[in-house]
Amino acid sequence: MKSATAENTQDVTSLDDFLVDNGAGWRLAMTRTTCGVAAGTRPVIIVPGYGMNSFIFGFHPGGPSLAQCLAARGLEVWTVDLRGQGKSICTTGTKRYGIAELAVEDIGAAVRHVLATTNTGACKVDLIGCSLGTALAFAHVACVPNAPVEAIVSMAGLVTWKEVHPIVRWVSASPRLAGMLRFKNTRHMARIALPVIATIAPSILSVYLNHRSSDLSQASRMVQTVEDPHPMMNREIAEWIQRGDLVVRGVNVSRKLGELKNPLFCIVANNDGIVTPATSRHTYDAIGSSRKELLIVGDRDMPIAHGDLFVCRGAQERIFMPIADFLLQT
Repeated sequence: MKSATAENTQDVTSLDDFLVDNGAGWRLAMTRTTCGVAAGTRPVIIVPGYGMNSFIFGFHPGGPSLAQCLAARGLEVWTVDLRGQGKSICTTGTKRYGIAELAVEDIGAAVRHVLATTNTGACKVDLIGCSLGTALAFAHVACVPNAPVEAIVSMAGLVTWKEVHPIVRWVSASPRLAGMLRFKNTRHMARIALPVIATIAPSILSVYLNHRSSDLSQASRMVQTVEDPHPMMNREIAEWIQRGDLVVRGVNVSRKLGELKNPLFCIVANNDGIVTPATSRHTYDAIGSSRKELLIVGDRDMPIAHGDLFVCRGAQERIFMPIADFLLQT
């Protein structure tokens, strides 16, 4: 089993890029990060959340990224841009899609490609779900019989809304209105606004990024992970918040959690204003797995918000390495 420190992980990785047909008229962008694969490991797929792409998994403002840290420990790490994200390409497909399409078709296509291409020889993958990516990972396992998925890592993720931040509740108050709103050039606007806000009023960002915990001087680079909100997804998420339970294609994923035995590593950000700690932790409490661990990150002196999990100071030791430890031991 390999070990690595945060200092020696940036210059030992190799990258391979792929475009993967999802069977629905989209080619999903995937990147494999490796620096030698440890025996007996499974490939790991990192699944982005809502309004983001996979850029942030390969970036950290002060050291090795999540993907680099995991690869340095001997894991074969894959990142994926689902439809509408990052470098994925719409060929003949529709731009009308929701949670079900991302969870079932897109993750399914990514898993099949990884298992057909991996150098590990494994017959299952591990999934790291980030925010909404956790819901997509569990929806995939719940909806796809015998899905070849072993462990799941939840990074500020959720399946059931147990507690909703007032700002999130206000934004989602009307599913119909949420589904009508259209935003374009969000990344460009964020590139202009975020560095300014980070300089003159960083507390405004604190529900998502906390200036006390993360270096925001490279905010103009961080926004490369930002994607435009999607109207159909907006409506579905608003309906999900009002309902509480996650329901995908008639399957109540929330209720099915108790039947699932996938090993789970649940990471909760103590100052998360997007997915509150109570909501994020609920997945850990509800899952039927006998192999599960809970990591609560942050304290009074270093509050960790939603996005801080990927870019905060010391993320390598606090978050990335514990993920690697769990996956290597599972």
